[in-house]
Amino acid sequence: MTDKENYRAAGDRWSFLAILIAITLAFALVLAPFFAAILWAVIAAILFTPAYQRLLDRMPQRPGSAALLTLLLIIAIVILPAAILTGALVGEATTLYGRIQSGEINPVQILADFRAGLPQWASAALQRLGLTNFAAARDMLGGGAADGVRAILGQAFLFGQSLFGLLIKLAVMLYLTYFLIRDGHKMQRRIAEAVPLRTDHLELLVKRFIIVVRATIKGSIVVAILQGFIGGLVLWALGVEAPLLWGVLMGAASLLPAVGTGLVWVPMALYLFVTGAIWQGVVLVFCGLFVIGMVDNVLRPILVGRETRIPDYVVLITTLGGLQLFGFHGIVIGPVIAAMFIAVWDIAADMRRESAAAAKA
Repeated sequence: MTDKENYRAAGDRWSFLAILIAITLAFALVLAPFFAAILWAVIAAILFTPAYQRLLDRMPQRPGSAALLTLLLIIAIVILPAAILTGALVGEATTLYGRIQSGEINPVQILADFRAGLPQWASAALQRLGLTNFAAARDMLGGGAADGVRAILGQAFLFGQSLFGLLIKLAVMLYLTYFLIRDGHKMQRRIAEAVPLRTDHLELLVKRFIIVVRATIKGSIVVAILQGFIGGLVLWALGVEAPLLWGVLMGAASLLPAVGTGLVWVPMALYLFVTGAIWQGVVLVFCGLFVIGMVDNVLRPILVGRETRIPDYVVLITTLGGLQLFGFHGIVIGPVIAAMFIAVWDIAADMRRESAAAAKA
């Protein structure tokens, strides 16, 4: 080829690359409003593909029916229980809020009882830290009640407005999940043919992605559900107000590595102690340490295993960072990005070793 032809060929490649990047970015912008629906459709497809394969083995000529049955399984064991829990949680939160508004539960009086129940050493410690202005705190609670009412009503109104959008995204997620389950292997082959990576490198990235998604869901979401359920059951047995609400908060807190459910049950145990409910506080501390806490220590290694090869401190930092950037979805996105980061640098190290070995040869 002449220099002119080489120049034109290089120009064509760079022009096509620019068009490819521009169209890909435009496509991503079009999909951005449904980012959450797409993310959870991919996660659901990864988690339930083994169930689809077992169904497909029983009906090898009917992949569409097997995918539909798998989708119905997702609805039965994930969507419906989540909807029922949400309805019960909203009802309990509404009841608790009504009791606070009626004065049956008085946060200001609870704060006063907390101060009165503090032992001498605790009061002295608060005084040294300058945290003794309880009157200002009471004024803040009392003066902020109206603002709190307006804020809660506003959030309820916004939730009502966004309910239709939530249902649309749920429908998109289920619709996309069906096709990802049925045609996932075909899509994976098409992507593998288009991505300019060596087959072994691409397989490593895909394998690491699937492992981390499954490990995150099994090791975080499942453990969170169990810890929240056990925590709510313990609080219900102890006669604590709104045990379902606190159980859900405990499950949500357990998604944070290192700190976990202690964010909920430790302050509650302290409140029980200072209000004179000594035996309830002792039971809560015991259950928090040796029942709720042991669920995480025992089940997480079993469910997750060592396949992720991500250090605990990296999981903590990336989970917190993911929550900060992506909200609830960051629970999965953060660790996945960390796993992809480690996998890419492993590939880079392998390529450098291969280059060094080739140079010596």
